[in-house]
Amino acid sequence: MAHREHRYAVRLDWTGNLGSGTSAYRAYSRDHELTAGTKPAIPGTADPAFRGDPARWNPEEMLVGALSSCHQLWYLHLCAAAGIVVTAYTDDAEGVMEEEAGGAGQFSGVVLRPRVMLAPGADAAKAMALHHEAAEKCFIGRSVNFPVRHEPVVRVGSGTEPV
Repeated sequence: MAHREHRYAVRLDWTGNLGSGTSAYRAYSRDHELTAGTKPAIPGTADPAFRGDPARWNPEEMLVGALSSCHQLWYLHLCAAAGIVVTAYTDDAEGVMEEEAGGAGQFSGVVLRPRVMLAPGADAAKAMALHHEAAEKCFIGRSVNFPVRHEPVVRVGSGTEPV
């Protein structure tokens, strides 16, 4: 397949001017909204440790969520292509960011913990192996400079309950 380029445009609008802009560290809110086309806005903010609103999404959570979502989408695609029926999928993903004394920081790693339920008769060993292939194909996972570990659990059963 030929090389293709995909572009993603997102608009960020800061909504946190409380009247005096950034006149002081505590004088403004970290609130903002992310939009793309006609999609619903994502209410964003800073992590609560950095004066953010705990009811809104912060960039660190969105990064972990993007990794989890990308892996899940690739995994479901690979299972469908292999004839493996997934009936439920959940992931309790967790990322660790290390903050330095001067305030800078970076992620040191993310762990994805997908729990997958397969339809009766499904090949659980093949389904487990497809997690590795999904990790190799995930656009977001391939783009980060920190390790993304995978700790999947796969079960075969009846119903759609998560593992």
